[in-house]
Amino acid sequence: MSDKPKRHLDPQLAEARRAQVINAASDSFRRKGYHGAGMAEISKTAGMSAGHIYNYFDSKEAIIEAIIERDKEEMFSVFNGFLEQPGDLLQIMVDGADDGVEKHLDLERSALELEMLSEAARNEKVAALLAQSDTQARALMKQLMQSERSQIRHLPEHELDARIAVMFSMITGLTMRRVLHPELDKDTVLLALNPVLKTLLTP
Repeated sequence: MSDKPKRHLDPQLAEARRAQVINAASDSFRRKGYHGAGMAEISKTAGMSAGHIYNYFDSKEAIIEAIIERDKEEMFSVFNGFLEQPGDLLQIMVDGADDGVEKHLDLERSALELEMLSEAARNEKVAALLAQSDTQARALMKQLMQSERSQIRHLPEHELDARIAVMFSMITGLTMRRVLHPELDKDTVLLALNPVLKTLLTP
């Protein structure tokens, strides 16, 4: 189902309105859950009518798709930043873990991620969208690991895949740890995570 505006609108205004709806829906899903946050709740949070929202999104599921796309673009921006930044790639990636840990320990962000995963268990389309985003993220990480600046570019592909799986599991697993252990802080995580990352990023 298309989530394009249904009538001619100024492109910049349309993009701003779409972002307004996406942010409102993210907030609503965090507070009330996917099924608890209907279009009425989203429109109230966005400060626009439900009818106005339908100019930009055909359904609540289309909004979920846009949230996933937004998060994917943010993640890709980080990975591409690693590739473009000059210097020792190993140290760049280890330093980059600081931001990743902070984001995954953010309680509000964590609540939204858990809600999306919960919906994926019930909704095949959401599950497919999240799986596709994860596949693309792993592919981009492999591109980093196989670049000329990587110390592990010559490792067999199946071992690179295994190392990526472990790295992603450690970072995304922080979401659940933060919910179960609210006092967990970034410095504590990085104390153990940085040496592990260095091991995974070296032969």
